[in-house]
Amino acid sequence: MILFLLPFLLPLAATSQTYANLTVGGSTLSPVGPNAAFSSPSGDFAFGFYPLPNSSLFLLAVFFNATSPTTIVWFATNSAGPVQVAAKSTLLLTGAGQLSLTDPTGTESWNPGPTGATHVSLLDSGNMVVFDADDTPLWQSFSSATDTLLPGQSLTAGAFLRSKLTDLDISLGRYALVAQTDGNLVMYPIMLPTGNYYHAYWASNTVGSGTKLVFDSSGSIYYVLKNINNTNTQTSEFLILNTTYSTRKFHQRATLDPDGAFRLYIYPKNPNNGSWESKWSAESSLPTDPCEGVRSDYGGGLCGLNAYCRSNAGVQPQLNCECPPRYTFLDSERKYLGCKPEFPAQQCDVDQSSEFELVEMVNTYWPNGDYDHYKPIEENTCRQYCLDDCYCTVAFFKDGDCWKKRLPLTSGWQGSNIEGKAFIKVVKSNSSLLKQRQPNSATIAVKKDHSSVLVIASLLGSSGFLNLVFLVTIVALALAFCNTKESKNKLQHDPRMSEVNNLRAFTYKELEDATNGFKDELGSGAFGTVYKGILLAYNSKSQTPIAVKRLDRLLKDTEKEFTNEVRSIGQTHHRNLVKLLGFCNEGTHRMLVYEYMSNGSLTEFLRTSPRPSWSLRVKIAIGIAKGLLYLHEECCAQIIHCDIKPGNILLDDDFVPRISDFGLAKLLRPDQTRTNTGIRGTRGYVAAEWFRNSAITAKVDVYSFGVMLLELVCCRKNLEQDAEDEAATVLTFWAYDCMRGGRMEVLVEGDEEAAAEMRTVERFVMVAFWCIHEEPSLRPAMNNVVQMLEGVVDVSVPPDPYPL
Repeated sequence: MILFLLPFLLPLAATSQTYANLTVGGSTLSPVGPNAAFSSPSGDFAFGFYPLPNSSLFLLAVFFNATSPTTIVWFATNSAGPVQVAAKSTLLLTGAGQLSLTDPTGTESWNPGPTGATHVSLLDSGNMVVFDADDTPLWQSFSSATDTLLPGQSLTAGAFLRSKLTDLDISLGRYALVAQTDGNLVMYPIMLPTGNYYHAYWASNTVGSGTKLVFDSSGSIYYVLKNINNTNTQTSEFLILNTTYSTRKFHQRATLDPDGAFRLYIYPKNPNNGSWESKWSAESSLPTDPCEGVRSDYGGGLCGLNAYCRSNAGVQPQLNCECPPRYTFLDSERKYLGCKPEFPAQQCDVDQSSEFELVEMVNTYWPNGDYDHYKPIEENTCRQYCLDDCYCTVAFFKDGDCWKKRLPLTSGWQGSNIEGKAFIKVVKSNSSLLKQRQPNSATIAVKKDHSSVLVIASLLGSSGFLNLVFLVTIVALALAFCNTKESKNKLQHDPRMSEVNNLRAFTYKELEDATNGFKDELGSGAFGTVYKGILLAYNSKSQTPIAVKRLDRLLKDTEKEFTNEVRSIGQTHHRNLVKLLGFCNEGTHRMLVYEYMSNGSLTEFLRTSPRPSWSLRVKIAIGIAKGLLYLHEECCAQIIHCDIKPGNILLDDDFVPRISDFGLAKLLRPDQTRTNTGIRGTRGYVAAEWFRNSAITAKVDVYSFGVMLLELVCCRKNLEQDAEDEAATVLTFWAYDCMRGGRMEVLVEGDEEAAAEMRTVERFVMVAFWCIHEEPSLRPAMNNVVQMLEGVVDVSVPPDPYPL
């Protein structure tokens, strides 16, 4: 324990009496022009509009004006995070004596709250203060810290610092430093986007009252608290960070950085009087090495799921987020999102152990995800156990102990202080399984574009000319990549016997005979009508039931597009997708031949009486999620279905769910929609962004899945016009009211099996409401959905999916 004398601080009013930067009825600030900001008397700080990099938006901020580059130390925030405003916004002190920031429409974006102010001043300490006529502070930025503390500033009990997302992104970040009211100073990782805290990665483990984290003028940061017992009150002070350099010669700040470390920085005021460079240097850090210190039982850790952190120890280590061998970043610009494998996962229903190998990674460790432990054991035996286990992703070996771990890997780090070694399972470089990850012809030229999907430009409202260019480009690339001249000729001139990706090319007469003249109709939808048929073997002794989809609502002149789209669909292989057996592309006839699903669609399944078992509904929900995950992330090119609904989920002999009609959206006529709003999809399953003229992403399928998940939980349709309770007409509204009111048992009333599994019911319902949030960015990706449904990761309480 180190004791300090609290510094004597001059009253704020004494400094403010000589000047005022803003007054009632006086000048205003606006982002563009000479009145964008004003300086403190010394010129060290400025307050006003700060331009955001790579953006036309601005922050209302306090920043170091004398450093290069200028450095933000405070910015205006609300409950949603940093307030970002446009060029024609205005800051003024209103006639009511209230500091008010308004956007170009005159709508107020931010105000600090108090009224009756007469002037606003920026002090030499960097504190922006709102005063009344008696020079009494009504509000000050020092009492509303964001991610930084300055000398003379304190963090009182109940207050906290919140990191930025990255050095360039001022969005709410993934870490918080909290001065708790119980006397404990704690550093937490934060779950995005909910803001919930994970387990602490550092804590003072103190108890008391009157707590305060103080940054004094000597350059020391210490934690003050009062320990109260039956006889007296004792004040304790614990050093947190410090520097030997004086605040007279160095600018100083303490910032909770985007990597979760709380660092004290210095910047020379007169760099020419010594050997100092004009830059910020970290003097001390907590923790010293974030790679080792910033860890949690949940979440991806510092570098995200399946990644690991590597750094050199020191006050300001050079942090690097890395992917294991044959893994790649989900987003190279936001490496904290983690990594994904470049190869398909090992399957458990067939022996694929010979297709995989283990790559050694010394001094590398992922602390979580253990599901098996062997001791004592030899290293080679440990390796073999992992190779033989389809669930094992990593084996960690140390001194005769062997731990097996599964995906996702969390909080990974690499350093010389880590004893032992990791063996990560990857597909062999010559494995045939790697072909499943090769990009197909439709995306080979545009794979790097995150928006590249198999949904044509007409879905996004592009012009006819651009559509034509887009389609011609796809066709040219497809033909160059997938076909030789010989195979093209065979496909065009011998439709009876030709094959595409092992798909059989049927003649119209063959399918007419198989369906008995297209008489046994199974159903119809946006793409055409489906008929049941029987396919006879050449010896006429065996029969194979098939489903023939007759496409009668296609774009004009789509012969080549149809052929190439068939190739794309034919490259998809997954347990939860309907298998395409063949096609017909003869004259004006376009037909697809699928395997027949004997148990019909999910629509009929949900109407079964008595209701289907809860355990079967759970398996179906997870199966559909895995099928969508494959379409979105694991097949050769991302496919957005655009019409996920119970009618497009078919059930095979064993009630395994199979997604149908995937990959067909680009063949639909631009004017062929299911509603009169010019959108794709079916009423009740359509995401809000379709109505906003927004870019369409895979999150539209996530929304539809969320609605369907509620239907599986409650065993009812999304819309029931004849519901006994009018409030239950719309399933999503009714279910959210039940969840918010703590009455989720009502959702499975009369279902004894589901009622006995309320934890699973509650988890599924919360996942559903994450999926149907109105804001697409808040919806989870399907890989996260699968993990939440399977209970691999915890599910937090979702926000209101229908915010005002």
